Amino acid sequence: MFSGLYAVPTGSRERVRVESAMLRTDGFLFDDIVLDETCLFAHRNGEQIRFTRSERALLLVLSRNPHRLMQRSQLLDAIAPTQADASDRNVDFLVNRLRTKLGDNARSPRFIATQYGEGYVWIAAKLPAVAPKPDPAPVSGLLAIAAVVPPHDRRLAERAEAITGQMRDMIAGRLGTDESVIVVGRDEGSVMRAMRYVLKVSFQHSGDRLDCTATLREGPSRRIIRAFRLEFGDATTAPLAPEVERASIGISEALQRNLAAASEGLGTPVDQPHEIRLRKASTLLSASNPKWLEKGRELRDARAQNPASADIALQWCLHLFARLVLTNPFTGISHDERDEIENEIEATVLDCLPLVDTNPLLMLTAAKLLYFVDRGHLELAEDLADRAFAHMADSPAALPVLGQLRQARGDFAAAVAFFDRGIAMADPDSPFDLHMRVLRYIALLAAGDREALNVPAAFFHESPHSPPDLSVMITVLITPASQQLPKAVTDVLIAAGRDGARNAIEYTYMTSVRHLTSVPARANIMQGLVGHLIRLHGQDVVTPFVRVGAGLSAST
Repeated sequence: MFSGLYAVPTGSRERVRVESAMLRTDGFLFDDIVLDETCLFAHRNGEQIRFTRSERALLLVLSRNPHRLMQRSQLLDAIAPTQADASDRNVDFLVNRLRTKLGDNARSPRFIATQYGEGYVWIAAKLPAVAPKPDPAPVSGLLAIAAVVPPHDRRLAERAEAITGQMRDMIAGRLGTDESVIVVGRDEGSVMRAMRYVLKVSFQHSGDRLDCTATLREGPSRRIIRAFRLEFGDATTAPLAPEVERASIGISEALQRNLAAASEGLGTPVDQPHEIRLRKASTLLSASNPKWLEKGRELRDARAQNPASADIALQWCLHLFARLVLTNPFTGISHDERDEIENEIEATVLDCLPLVDTNPLLMLTAAKLLYFVDRGHLELAEDLADRAFAHMADSPAALPVLGQLRQARGDFAAAVAFFDRGIAMADPDSPFDLHMRVLRYIALLAAGDREALNVPAAFFHESPHSPPDLSVMITVLITPASQQLPKAVTDVLIAAGRDGARNAIEYTYMTSVRHLTSVPARANIMQGLVGHLIRLHGQDVVTPFVRVGAGLSAST
């Protein structure tokens, strides 16, 4: 509906799988403490904090499994090599020592929260150690052609201008596109960076011969698509038009192939223009697209017939994803079933990665799915999405995934900017438009900026693409707990009963909240929903793992 469960391994002495992918730099910022990668020491305000061997072992396993319930038996396994006679009491003692050194408080924890009778949870969000990289600017045209001429050769510069002008006209005519094909000067770098493709044509006189080489690149990724010589022969007598036409045909065909390749996959129609295919792909990647539910049997049969197809495998994963997000939030889905589905999604996507590295649309699909299952693959998802976007330029299909990934890192301004770009590119009142608006509202909630929501009262209820359950849930999310809900919404929540309310809270947390690294941002999203449902059904509608994972106080 919108955008995991704590991974608690079974067995009393089962080893904890360390999420090393979460920690890849020399130091990690948690609240006001910089923690060394090895957990040998930490720094706060220039003061060094050192840890014993046992404290270090415990801190490693806690901080590398953030927001996951770690049972005492698991923590005991971590410290057993350092203490021959370790017991549960040793775990509690070490946790208290760590809290003292970290400046933590068991009653109002910032780092280690107690799950009474079970174990402990590391709740501190890892903050970026470096400034986030700037997001790419919107693409403003299709192709920029730049002539590269030796300085001070005015005669050759005039000839190059004539040749590149002819190429521009021929390429634009063959592509038949409304997007701009322009000729720019070699120093107009800002213009070239805003184009999907850049064609540099270098000119040089070599005696009586005119040497000319053309290099076509993708603008954002700088990937070379085609490079070749233009054979003009005698610089003074040979006609230019035939060779310019031949080069223009080759460039046009290379552009058409590359544009088509960027929109291949997910069953998009191959006989339609790439702009239409990418718009359809944006709908196929939408969280509220019911098509994937309907295609379950068809995709299962297709996988059996073609098990090596990464495209079909990822379409199957989108079917599984739809089963999770399009379930009735008040009915819910069992923890075991959700875990089983997410396990299959994760394993399938990881198997497909070597096969999709040259297909931007499938890379984007893999990034979306790895982000959603929330198994420590955030950096991998970011890499896939950013590289896919570099090949797809300003495709609307990439914008929701990029926005959600920025939101997961706590960069809400960048997330909202991506969602706004998607809304501007969407057809009004389309499923994609609704999807982008829902994501934008959630990003604003996460940022604590309710004043910027500006949601028309009847927006969701009037949309033909908004199922009744979605309309109810979004209305509850965006309405502060201190305000009265519409009577129709309240009636639905009352009819759902206590179990239905509990399911709705867990559903919202699992689909839209757990992915955020900032615990306060998680709480910002959940507060309205939790407040309304507690008022109607009591405190126990909030299950412990949601309360801890979302950083909700006992009185929320």
